[in-house]
Amino acid sequence: MGLSAEWFINVSGQMILGLPNLQDRIFNIQSQEDFLLVSLEVFNYQYNNNVVYQEFLKSLGKDPAKITAPDEIPFLPIGFFRNHKIITGDLPVEMVFESSGTTGVNTGKHFVNDLKLYEESFLRSFRLFYGEPEQFLIAALLPSYIERTGSSLVYMVDNLIRKSKISGSGFYKNNIGDLILTIKKAKSENQRILLLGVSFALLDLAENQSPDLAGSIIMETGGMKGRRKELTRSELHSILKEKFNVVSIHSEYGMTELMSQAYSKEDGIFYCPPWMKIVIRDPQDPLTLYNEPSSTGGISIIDLANINSCSFIATDDLGRLHEDGGFEVLGRFDNSDMRGCNLMVE
Repeated sequence: MGLSAEWFINVSGQMILGLPNLQDRIFNIQSQEDFLLVSLEVFNYQYNNNVVYQEFLKSLGKDPAKITAPDEIPFLPIGFFRNHKIITGDLPVEMVFESSGTTGVNTGKHFVNDLKLYEESFLRSFRLFYGEPEQFLIAALLPSYIERTGSSLVYMVDNLIRKSKISGSGFYKNNIGDLILTIKKAKSENQRILLLGVSFALLDLAENQSPDLAGSIIMETGGMKGRRKELTRSELHSILKEKFNVVSIHSEYGMTELMSQAYSKEDGIFYCPPWMKIVIRDPQDPLTLYNEPSSTGGISIIDLANINSCSFIATDDLGRLHEDGGFEVLGRFDNSDMRGCNLMVE
C-alpha cells in the first residue's frame, strides 16, 4: 500500500511523523547519525511517492525494505530529468527550472512545488559559508542567464540581491562602468563585497578592465558556454587572482536539478551544507560506490532538501573526494551533454 505525504514507515517498521516534520529535521542535521537516519526516511518517502524513481528502482530489482544504509540507495541518473517529470508527492508545481543547453539537446527540468523550501536551502547554505546576505554588496555578472526564463541560479542570486541592504546591489550586464564605480564606492565605505559571475563574464571583466578588487569575494559559477576558449579551473583562477588583485577565487557548485549548493573558498575544493553529501561512484559501474578517501570517479549527490523531487542523483560530473569531506570537480563524462553551468575540465 502506498504511503501518504503525512505518514510513512522507516526500515525498522516504526511509524514516523510525516513530511512537514521531516523537512524541519533536514535543516537541523547535527551529526552523521542524523544524516544517515534522515536519508533513509527521505528515501522511503520518495520510493512510495515518486513514480519515476519507484519504477527505476524496480527495474534494478531493488527492494526498499532491504536498504538499510545510505550507501545502498541507488542514484537516479540525471539524464532522467531531460525526459521525465521527476516529482515526489502531488503538490501543484510552482515553477519549472530549466538547464541551459546546446541547440537540439533536451534540457533538464526541475519541477519545483515549494519555492520556499528552495529559498530556505540556499539561504541557510549561504549564511553557513558567508554570513548574512544583508551585509554584502552583491553584484552579479550573469549574461545569457538573465536573458532566459527558468534559471535556478538567477532565482537564487536575485533573492540574495533583494536581501542585501547595500545600495548598488544588483545585476550588471553591459553597464560595466557602473559596476566598477559601485564597487569602488563600496570599498571606500568598507562594505563587504561579493562579485558573482559566470566564468566568461568575469574573465572579460578581468582582461578588459582589470579593476583592483582587493578584499572582495570573487565567486565564479562556471560556464564558458562557447564564448571563450575553455580553461582549467586553476588557469581561470590564476588569471582572475592576478587581474583582480585578490588572493583566492571562490566557486559555487550547483545545478538545475538540485535544491542545494556547495561552495569553494579556495583551490577549487568544495564543501557541502549538512543536508547535502557527495559520494563517488565507479565510472564503469554506477551502482558501485567508492568509500576510500581520494577516490576519483562519477559524482553522485545526496541532496535531502530536494525532498519533493529526487534526493539521490547520479550526475555527469567526474570528481575526487577528500578525506575531510571536501571534493573537487575534475570534468565531465565524454558522452555527456555539455550544459551552460558546467565547470571547466581540469
